[in-house]
Amino acid sequence: MTDATTRDQEQLQDATAVVHLMQAMVKGLRAVQLYLPNNPVYQRAIDNVKRAFDSIWAEFVELDLVVAETDLLLGEEVVLAQPNKSESIAWVLFKDGLRSLSFAPGVQDDEVIRFLNVIHKVRTLPADAADDLLTLLWDEDFQFIRYHAVELAIDEVPTIVSPDAPTQDKWGYGGAPAKTEVEMKQAVAEEAASAKEEAAAEGEPPPGVVRVEDFDSTLYFLDETEIGYLRQEIEREYSRDLRENTLSMLFDLLELQTYSTVRAELISIVENFIPYLLAVGDFNSVAYVLREIRVVLQRARELLPEHRETLQHLPSRLSEADALGQLLQSLDEAMVHPSEEELAELFRELRPDALEAVLAWLPKLTNERVRALLDAAARRLAQAHPEVMVNALKNPDEVVLLEAIRLAKQSKLPPTVPALGALVVKGSVPVKRAAVDALAAIGSTGAMQQLERAIDDRDRDVRVAAVRVMANQGYRGAFPAVEAAISGKSLKDADLTERTVFFEAYGALAGAAGLEKLEPMLQVGGFMRRKFEPQIRACAAMAIGKIGTPEARRALEKVTSDKDPLVRNAAVKALREMR
Repeated sequence: MTDATTRDQEQLQDATAVVHLMQAMVKGLRAVQLYLPNNPVYQRAIDNVKRAFDSIWAEFVELDLVVAETDLLLGEEVVLAQPNKSESIAWVLFKDGLRSLSFAPGVQDDEVIRFLNVIHKVRTLPADAADDLLTLLWDEDFQFIRYHAVELAIDEVPTIVSPDAPTQDKWGYGGAPAKTEVEMKQAVAEEAASAKEEAAAEGEPPPGVVRVEDFDSTLYFLDETEIGYLRQEIEREYSRDLRENTLSMLFDLLELQTYSTVRAELISIVENFIPYLLAVGDFNSVAYVLREIRVVLQRARELLPEHRETLQHLPSRLSEADALGQLLQSLDEAMVHPSEEELAELFRELRPDALEAVLAWLPKLTNERVRALLDAAARRLAQAHPEVMVNALKNPDEVVLLEAIRLAKQSKLPPTVPALGALVVKGSVPVKRAAVDALAAIGSTGAMQQLERAIDDRDRDVRVAAVRVMANQGYRGAFPAVEAAISGKSLKDADLTERTVFFEAYGALAGAAGLEKLEPMLQVGGFMRRKFEPQIRACAAMAIGKIGTPEARRALEKVTSDKDPLVRNAAVKALREMR
């Protein structure tokens, strides 16, 4: 009868998929050796191994491999040849007795990663280690990986099999038929019952029963308080952050040790340790290192100038554009993210000169949590160092410039007012609009003075926004320019919205005195009177509404039944807003 494994052997002529799988496993093992699980290279290599298994299950029910000295074979065809034993996966298996290896569907989910870790661990075991390959495989208790091994220490060469392996394989490795799990449990139960009967017959307690009399009593026993204390201390010891303790000792030595050679070695250790901490995502420790460096610089005695310069440069390296960019990109693309506390602790250590790099990266980030924490760090830097913020507002990159304006608006920093005013004049249209919004948020007299420069800007939205802000702020400095606009021809080609904004600004800034100019505009033209178009009359009605005096109300009531609907509606609306 031909079983599934025999059918697989009939497909040996097409071992391409198995060869590709073996190549992927070799690269996966190399990634396990060189990278941590959160590294993108590691994750990509493991994903390739898992995808390679998908093509295997399209052709094989179960993949059975023969382990030779430096080769892995599918039947008689070599699918992985590695003559160099120091690099050979087959040699790692063969030298500890494995002669065959089987993979079943499901192995790609988790067990193949554990299998590669076992091989890596075996390669790094010391010569006198108590564990070996078979011990490590047994500890993993694989469900989808089976293996056959021979005991190399005796002549009979019996078969050592994994718990789920068959008792006889197709290559001739055999032994006594293995008991099933049910049979083994039944045998153990029978032996236990027999032992109980024998103990009862001899008057002894049943096996497994412990009597106090069998032990020598100690003079003193621990009470509950002492037991609780010991348990608490054990838990505290196991929960301690050994990495931070190690760093603390390192910095204590750096502070107290005055020998220059020793200090140079300690500084080198710290310098090389920071990239490692960043790679494993231990941002708390990175922040701790940067804080301790400042302490050492303040308290260390007889610190050589070159040592001081190296230590001062270490924190700034994290704030450099390239290093910070790599860090933020890794955080944004990482599958496992650090906690908010860890990121906040790290970002608090950024230097002022990192602000422009931070502003450049903020629009690129897709992870909302990282973006929010980085934005908080940018606000902290801007508030603590306004001069750096002013420099950022001079950046030629419009992306950085818009982020800097947004940050100035949020932080409401008065020192940024002149730089924002310059952008209102020289910036692009999006930059001008953003700068007007930022000046409006700051709202100081200086900010209003800068907004005056936008009253005659070429962009309609910039003009409208600036005039509306100054009117709301009651900034009288803009009154001459606004009055000139409504009296002259500058609004001739303006739309209704812009005209309304200028007229309302005039009414709000002029007060009761403005009624003298506005009321004639509201009336219908007659003999020897200038006739105003309906839009101007409607705008005048809205402006009179901003004056809000009783005289203004009476002037509006006269036109509530005006023949022109635009004027009539404007008067009604203005009266309603006055209530």
